[in-house]
Amino acid sequence: MKDLLVILAKGFEEIEALTVVDYLRRAGAEVRIASAEGDLHVESSHGVVIRADAELRQLDPNEFRALYLPGGMPGAANLAGNAKVRAWVTQFNHEKKLIAAICAAPMVLDALGILRENHYTCYPGFEERLKTKGRLDKILVQDGHIWTAMGPALAQYLALELAAELKGMGAREKLRAELLYPELTEVICR
Repeated sequence: MKDLLVILAKGFEEIEALTVVDYLRRAGAEVRIASAEGDLHVESSHGVVIRADAELRQLDPNEFRALYLPGGMPGAANLAGNAKVRAWVTQFNHEKKLIAAICAAPMVLDALGILRENHYTCYPGFEERLKTKGRLDKILVQDGHIWTAMGPALAQYLALELAAELKGMGAREKLRAELLYPELTEVICR
């Protein structure tokens, strides 16, 4: 079973997508990048084109332990509007598999009724676009199998915590040391 699937839609935030992919691969996780677009090439919100490993429609949700939705606009809106993405998120939620979303991407979880009030975070101010109220002012909120994070520079914290969850604390600490990342402080809400 593969560790993590990262789903990209046109307009994704590069830092949020690629930091997680890079860090997790460095930690030894098997990470695949899927395009929700029907084309392997997906353009980011800043015009960077990434070649995905596969199209989402070609993959099987049962082959992955965790799912990650990067933010960025209109990327997050494109994820939320994609029936295949919604089906994957719904299945992962039903099976209590880890679902992580950052920045604007919690809008996908909100649209599906998965977020719980006072148990999530997103890009500051973006909560005004969500039905679910009570955004926490935390870098990362872990609500059982649903993880949400704030935004671009904070993708590093999310990536390190995903490394710990998927590959163990030893992998996270080795990765942190190799990256010259300072000791993690209590910035995560569990």
